[in-house]
Amino acid sequence: MSPAPPPPSRARIRPWLVVGDLALAAAWVCVGALVKLLVYGPLGFGGRPEAEAVKVSLSIVYMFLFAWLEGATGGASYNPLTVLAAAVASHGGPAVYLFTAFVRIPAQVIGAVLGVQLIRFTFPNVGKGARLSVGAHHGALAEGLATFMVVMVSVTLKKKEMKSFFMKTWITSIWKNTIHILSSDITGGIMNPASAFAWAYARGDHTTFDHLLVYWLAPLQATLFGVWVVTFLTKPKKIKEQEADESKSKKE
Repeated sequence: MSPAPPPPSRARIRPWLVVGDLALAAAWVCVGALVKLLVYGPLGFGGRPEAEAVKVSLSIVYMFLFAWLEGATGGASYNPLTVLAAAVASHGGPAVYLFTAFVRIPAQVIGAVLGVQLIRFTFPNVGKGARLSVGAHHGALAEGLATFMVVMVSVTLKKKEMKSFFMKTWITSIWKNTIHILSSDITGGIMNPASAFAWAYARGDHTTFDHLLVYWLAPLQATLFGVWVVTFLTKPKKIKEQEADESKSKKE
């Protein structure tokens, strides 16, 4: 999950982002699959220990590329969790939430599905994507916890309004890759419902309880909780005291 682009003081609906969401989601799954093909194919690393290091290095490079594309498009994204976190953190109101949930996220899902179909058609040996290797509840806990930690860092950087594009992207890419490696043997460490759905759709198991719980419900809840925690922890002390006083007066 990439750092959410800093929104204006009050988010507004920008219909043109839907096209960018679809295109970036398609490109994201294609690039991720191509990196794996490159590492295990032409580069010939196979199952050697160096393979993971090369994959991480290449993933950092294309995360910088996608971060730049997000900025260049004015906020388009390839990850539903990114746009959801941005919508919630910006306090844009019901219209922004509904636009995000029922327009932007479906566009990202469609884009990811098209991207997977394209890459599988072009390279039939690309594989079938990450799979859940544990029970559904164990997997939901792992994917939720991984998402929560990534969201915490992304939203914190956004609220601090870090101006350095390089540092912001470097921190989030290193952090995301670390979490991905730690959870990859359990759920694949996807932390992207659109990508997870696209590969599951290609396999035909996108409607199973395990998929919906692990790759949709758990990360979406973790995103909302992560945004709430960061918002609470970064509130100015005066506002916290004022809210506490108001709560106390209501009880009395």
